[in-house]
Amino acid sequence: MPSWKGTRLGSFRCCGHGSRVTGALLALLYLHPDRDYSLAEAGKLIDASPKVMSTEADRLVTAGLVRETRRGTLRLLRAETSGPVSRPLTDLLAVTYGPMPVLADLLSAVPGVEEAYIYGSWAARYLGEPGPVPHDVDVLVIGAADEDDLYDKAREAENRLGREVNISAVNRQYWETPDPADSFMRHVRERPLVKLELST
Repeated sequence: MPSWKGTRLGSFRCCGHGSRVTGALLALLYLHPDRDYSLAEAGKLIDASPKVMSTEADRLVTAGLVRETRRGTLRLLRAETSGPVSRPLTDLLAVTYGPMPVLADLLSAVPGVEEAYIYGSWAARYLGEPGPVPHDVDVLVIGAADEDDLYDKAREAENRLGREVNISAVNRQYWETPDPADSFMRHVRERPLVKLELST
């Protein structure tokens, strides 16, 4: 039977240790349970080095949370969905690390989105700032995306994540040279930001 050591939701700790990579990798796999990811692809999406990815993959395969297959020299990872912890773990990841892969998927499909960042309390918790689990996720899009498209994606993200999602947008020029009197932009730029890895 897969082993699953205690989870501390408030500090985003999974599998008995506080590795950001562990949580991000589990979220990537469990929120896309029908996909295989190579170590290189997963590492790029969650911003982790090949060495760290190999270590985390070994740990999660041994714990029975991740299934591994090989195609030649390629090492492929997939969520282990047959165990009893699959559903509760998926639900947990959706409200902790889940916003990154979910929002990256949704916003990659929107024309005009050049970059996107999660900001605010969720970004702060993800990057290690202590505090309660956020009730919403704030996202800033850079580019010329249609506001209606972004609104639709925010609602879709809410349905998948089970929490409020707020998406704001600015054009590239304003992102690079904002009005110094704009308190919103000053707040966004001075506080933690988590960049979403959009597919091209």
